[in-house]
Amino acid sequence: MTKVHIITDSTAHFTDPTLPERLGVTIVPQTIQFGRQTFQEGVDISTEEFYRRLPHYATLPTMHPPSVDVFRDLYSEKLKQNKQIISIHTSSKMGRTVAMARQAADEFLGGNKIAVIDSLTTSLGLGLLVEAAAGAAENGATLDEVVRVVRGMITHMYAVFFVDSLDYLERNGRLSKSQAVLGTMLGIKPFLTIEEGEIIPMEKVRTREKAIDKLVEFVSEFSNIDRVAIMQSGQQPGEDTRLLLERLEQTFPGQYFPVMTYGPGLACQIGPDSLGIFIFEGSAREN
Repeated sequence: MTKVHIITDSTAHFTDPTLPERLGVTIVPQTIQFGRQTFQEGVDISTEEFYRRLPHYATLPTMHPPSVDVFRDLYSEKLKQNKQIISIHTSSKMGRTVAMARQAADEFLGGNKIAVIDSLTTSLGLGLLVEAAAGAAENGATLDEVVRVVRGMITHMYAVFFVDSLDYLERNGRLSKSQAVLGTMLGIKPFLTIEEGEIIPMEKVRTREKAIDKLVEFVSEFSNIDRVAIMQSGQQPGEDTRLLLERLEQTFPGQYFPVMTYGPGLACQIGPDSLGIFIFEGSAREN
């Protein structure tokens, strides 16, 4: 029997780190560049090492997608094992991973089936989609059925962040240089969301306390939360995270709010020292 194999990239994060190995998910590493040095995320550099290195470089780190050759070789290997493939990747608005995967997939014609999906999200949002896809495949779902599960979830993924450094937003074209300079001078902290796969500024706040208020307000908009997590850059909850947790636990008694460290993929987009929340709205889940 042909089985659906799930492939994703290293920007995906999972509430259960053992899930990819347990469900046989293949993770393709992104390349992180520090100056002239390059590393394969999750292979020769960990999230902890990424943040440890960050202060020691004058230039901001960048992330580069796996090559078409990498995807071509991987697809060929899995197809030879009589598997169909669903390749789910970080938003096409945040990099060229989806484009590289699609270019490789287009080279395989005939009866072979490869579905490349633009997740329109990243980090935990991508991880939740991969988790659902892998679970469905494990239970015997067909390729088309798994695709429907994932596409049904994409529009019910939400994320917001506030950022401390404006340098990354300027580098990635989300703020002009003058906006970044003025914002830094005024101590403005942009409040960001992921909308249709793109990170966009929503509002501006002047204090971290106001930013935390906005995060709590964001969670309050949902009446049916299936999965939620607080995303921070440090390994241990900082003062802002502890305050946010305290506020959320008071407002939503009984709701579990795990705290996770966001990885290099998101850090290269919004920078370090950010705090945010990912939510999957539960009514969309297909069983």
